[in-house]
Amino acid sequence: MRTLASFLLVSGLFTASSLVAQTKITSVEGITEYRLGNGLQVLLFPDNSKPTVTVNVTYMVGSRFEGYGETGMAHLLEHMMFKGTAAKHVDPILGELNARGATGVNGSTDYDRTNYYETVPASDDNLKWVLDMEADRMVNSRVSQKDLDTEMTVVRNEFERGENSAASVLEERVLSTAYLWHSYGRSPIGSRSDIEHVPIEKLQAFYRNYYQPDNAMLVVAGKIDPDKTLAWIKDTFGAIPKPTRVLTQTYTQEPTQDGEREVVLRRVGEEQLLMMAYHVPASTSPDSAALEVLSGIMSDQPAGRLYKALVESKKAVQAGGGQFQLHDPGVFLFNARVQKDGSLADVEKTMLSVIEGVVKEPPSKEEVDRARTRLLKNIELGLNSSSRVGLDLSEWG
Repeated sequence: MRTLASFLLVSGLFTASSLVAQTKITSVEGITEYRLGNGLQVLLFPDNSKPTVTVNVTYMVGSRFEGYGETGMAHLLEHMMFKGTAAKHVDPILGELNARGATGVNGSTDYDRTNYYETVPASDDNLKWVLDMEADRMVNSRVSQKDLDTEMTVVRNEFERGENSAASVLEERVLSTAYLWHSYGRSPIGSRSDIEHVPIEKLQAFYRNYYQPDNAMLVVAGKIDPDKTLAWIKDTFGAIPKPTRVLTQTYTQEPTQDGEREVVLRRVGEEQLLMMAYHVPASTSPDSAALEVLSGIMSDQPAGRLYKALVESKKAVQAGGGQFQLHDPGVFLFNARVQKDGSLADVEKTMLSVIEGVVKEPPSKEEVDRARTRLLKNIELGLNSSSRVGLDLSEWG
């Protein structure tokens, strides 16, 4: 839920600088931030109303950091992080978590970050074990050729499922057309040939470089004792030395678009799809909040402008849109699903008219208030779920 994270961001949650030992930074909406001497960012969100605890580790690396021949490597590594470590957790980690009654376990890879989380019944033993496991796989995961041979086929199957979805493929084509040079034009799943042929040495080097405490954020949310939890974090993650390497930041900037671009995808199917992408600023821009409100004005049901113009009129069966809030400038993606015998040209003309009509007919006070009320309500509801907050913060490390 990006709106919740936006609220926390502007409230000053992420203002840490380089610190020594363990230092408290700030507290916002019941979430307290600390920084360990090795650079690890720690967020604690105690919530005694829940019988569970969620641990979420986010690494500030995703497909944006992949080079030539490396597409999909961050996602491949995500899969391999569940295979076990060199010494402490030699068995597959999913099995160990299931034995502890975990109700939620997963990882995900996006353009700017990769995260791993687990929700377990709240107990000192469970929390200590999870913290020890996450600290162990931060620097001791096997990342072996044997595991790569197995997980490559799993990831390739995932890639092939995406290739069978016309909507997924169209979105990939639209983004690759919108971006000429920036990595956001490549899907995090990567290309089939890179998935199949990436050398294990490159994957290991990628892991050693980015999976370090100074490039990670740890969130612990739920039924916890903050003092004891912080002590366990210092015992586990705090024992990892601060790396001596200096991370190289990405620097490619997408040039100003010099005109409209169009891509056509032809597939056999029972419906037609239309997508339109507009370039927007990075998520840290002050304009992001206004764009989030605009998303509601355009896409909410049943009052959204696109919904009224396309769905209520029976021109489309679905219409909406939203912005990609990313580290670098992203896109605002609008879409519509049209019946097979519907007029795609008519839907395109109507969608353009509605989108461009925002300039000629600015949103009314009623539209802005309605969208803003919904966003603020979502923030309030989100803060009532510590596990949800713990996971949503991955988008805003």
